[in-house]
Amino acid sequence: MEGPLSIHGNAYELMKLLPNGEQVFDVIRRYERLLARERREGHEPGDALAFIAPFLIHHALSSDDIGDQAKNAVIVPGAQELIASLSGWQVFCITTSYEQYARRIMDRVGIAPENLACTVFPIERYGRSLQEEDHQIVADAERDILAIQDGDDGTIASRLDRFYGRELPPTSLGPALREVKPMGGTRKLAALQRFAAAQGQSVDRAVVVGDSVTDAVMLHAVNTAGGLAVAYNADERSLPSATVGLASAHLSDLKAVLDAWREGGRERVEKLVREKEKLGGAGDRENLHWLPGRSDVQAVLQTHQRVRRTVLQQAGKAHWSGRGCPHISPGSPPKRSATRVQPPYTAGNAPSRRPG
Repeated sequence: MEGPLSIHGNAYELMKLLPNGEQVFDVIRRYERLLARERREGHEPGDALAFIAPFLIHHALSSDDIGDQAKNAVIVPGAQELIASLSGWQVFCITTSYEQYARRIMDRVGIAPENLACTVFPIERYGRSLQEEDHQIVADAERDILAIQDGDDGTIASRLDRFYGRELPPTSLGPALREVKPMGGTRKLAALQRFAAAQGQSVDRAVVVGDSVTDAVMLHAVNTAGGLAVAYNADERSLPSATVGLASAHLSDLKAVLDAWREGGRERVEKLVREKEKLGGAGDRENLHWLPGRSDVQAVLQTHQRVRRTVLQQAGKAHWSGRGCPHISPGSPPKRSATRVQPPYTAGNAPSRRPG
């Protein structure tokens, strides 16, 4: 969702609402990367949303605070237009974002609310059970995090291992730590498999779109199974896992790829993408690359990074001017079709599926 559908970091923007929240979040993100590098058992990409939960509860943020972030989020240009054009497809959203935020973004882009898999975080319930003495544990952790923000990896890992592993579990915040399971990594793949099974399909009939490490497992699984995995303005951890790379400031550039998939599957997509590669992209639009067996992924990554920077810069200007993206009506919900089953499609971590 954050990247392919909205240009907004839900967790980062929430932490900015807290005193010194940006600095605390930077250390937590560094800790998360350390866990990934260590391949810590049970760790999934996106777990930062679980790690920040105690701080959001401690500072009495509400579901409205989380959801209100979606009001200011800039929608990726072309996202509403693309989703509105997918007549005959079902679009699902599998996102690491908190549910309160994700549902509002889905409403803005025109995805049915029941087609959501995300991070469930009933923040008020956890806040009501918070004991006074547990506030001090979080406050002490905040103080220590700020003191070690420029420290070495070992110091950060030691302090946060103690906080999350020993100090929090026996407190009233323990349930939040155990129950908030960010929708990233293998959890995204499991959600895709559930959506596919509900449609009587498997992931080889899926089209998925992602841009970050939280999508890499899902992208890899779909690509390996013979489906279509699209890396959109992707980072170095997700791009190598995909079938097709699209670097573009406008998500509607994906429509030609989806039409090709619908007409002739991977073979037709490969032909289209290779033809467009020869022509080259048009600046920040239509930079398409066929990725399987590719040796120059680093060169492709540089294009994705350049376009990603451009999109973020444009979003910043739109946000501060109060304009946002022009609204394009999402149109009617996808219709059921009696034609042959088409594979699912994912827009912004959102699998979409054509029913049979």
